[in-house]
Amino acid sequence: MKTLDYIGEPSLSFGRGQVLQSAKDGLYLFGPLQTAKAGVQLRIGVIGTTEGLARFDRWVGQIRTYIPALESPSPQHRPFPGFEATFGIDWPLTPTTKIVVTDAQIDAALYISDRHQAVYGTVDVFAGPIRRYMSTEEEPVDVWMVVIPERVHKFGRPQIPVSKDQRLDPAPNIDKKLAKTLLSSPSLFDEDRIAATPYYYEVNFHNQLKARLLEGPHRAVVQIIRETTIAPSDFLNPNGVPIRKVQDPATVAWNLCTTAYFKSGFRPWKLAAVRPNVCYIGLVFKQVDQSKDEDAACCGAQMFLDSGDGMVFRGAVGAWRTGRKGEYHLKADSAKELIKTVVDAYRDLHGAYPNEVFVHGKTRFNKEEWGGFCEAVPETTSIVGVRIRSIAEVKLYRAGTHPVLRGTALLTSQKSGYLWTRGYVPYLKTYAGREVPSALKIDIVQGEADLRRVMEDVMSLTKLNFNACIYGDGQPVTLRFADAVGEILTAGPPDMQQPPLPFKHYI
Repeated sequence: MKTLDYIGEPSLSFGRGQVLQSAKDGLYLFGPLQTAKAGVQLRIGVIGTTEGLARFDRWVGQIRTYIPALESPSPQHRPFPGFEATFGIDWPLTPTTKIVVTDAQIDAALYISDRHQAVYGTVDVFAGPIRRYMSTEEEPVDVWMVVIPERVHKFGRPQIPVSKDQRLDPAPNIDKKLAKTLLSSPSLFDEDRIAATPYYYEVNFHNQLKARLLEGPHRAVVQIIRETTIAPSDFLNPNGVPIRKVQDPATVAWNLCTTAYFKSGFRPWKLAAVRPNVCYIGLVFKQVDQSKDEDAACCGAQMFLDSGDGMVFRGAVGAWRTGRKGEYHLKADSAKELIKTVVDAYRDLHGAYPNEVFVHGKTRFNKEEWGGFCEAVPETTSIVGVRIRSIAEVKLYRAGTHPVLRGTALLTSQKSGYLWTRGYVPYLKTYAGREVPSALKIDIVQGEADLRRVMEDVMSLTKLNFNACIYGDGQPVTLRFADAVGEILTAGPPDMQQPPLPFKHYI
């Protein structure tokens, strides 16, 4: 059985019930799905250096007005009409709060030779004032814009050393090996526990900041912005060229404004045609580097509803890694507990269990793991396991100068096939890529379902990336952010407690 098919482009629903395929055009013409009441403004908190805050203020002034599109023959570039004109809500010139951190504070932490201490201290520079505001001030902030200098992005990542002439001596401390030992055998001395803390967190500014702002009773929604993204002309090489290539101003505005609107609690769009009472789950596995057990991994689940809303659930940490590289499997009881938490949350939201549950993963599900999944759902709920992988071995060509259409499907059996979620888009009259597009390999590995229906679902889920304002993504949202979510789930101590939280906290 080999059948070449085409999965039509899913449409999106915008303001006043209007429907269109393109996110940008839908917002431009009809406005967002959810609009705020008259007079309501975004409640934005901003933190950065004096120069960073000045650059952010200039950028806010720009997005409040029309920004022309990039001069390009490609119709995927659209002008940005201004924030209020697009979303029907004002982005105020003066934020709810503005917090200044100094270059001296950043440098005193960032250039410490011990990278665990350096990144932990640099995160403290930004996270500390945010936590203090949230615990002491009454006026709430919907989303925090963390504006970082380029050096924080450069040195706030693992394996990026600081030059000898910049290094600062670390504080007297314990080493990473002893810190791991103290996780299982805590010290009786507070000094040891404090000294060990930086080693329980990932050496990554982005992931650690988000993880630490999810700890405790006050949890922040964060958008990290590099100064070079919003003010590229301020950072030039000697030849007058910006030090990094960024998107054109209109595209930057579309992307950052869409994610800020979503993270502020509003839905920009939803799928126009959805099957009711369906729950999609993307499995997340990430090795826990802070654990003494090399096979220890954290499992999480991303739940997405037919409306496009999402939640992230942290599962148990255990020896889930198998002998095969990059492959993880849960024990039956942990599998049952994780999926039960998800479907119970669905019931609490909708008043009933879903009719169908689709579990998306990058590997097959073994017998023990799948048995736990099945025990977690009621008998009235069907559950299907789908493996989705990006592959490059299979290429499909068509006559002429354009690649295959986005939505092209090659069904090789009743449970296996290839789906091209990247390719030529008739609506845009272009292909947003340079190489021959690769396909997603889609396999129904557990349960019973119609393969074409599964592919239609996958196509629909490529339209729900609210972290950018794009026509369609190459992966379904269930797996698009799996690695990023996994990194934030494991950026702190293995025993760090994180309750189920909306997806906006992680992207």
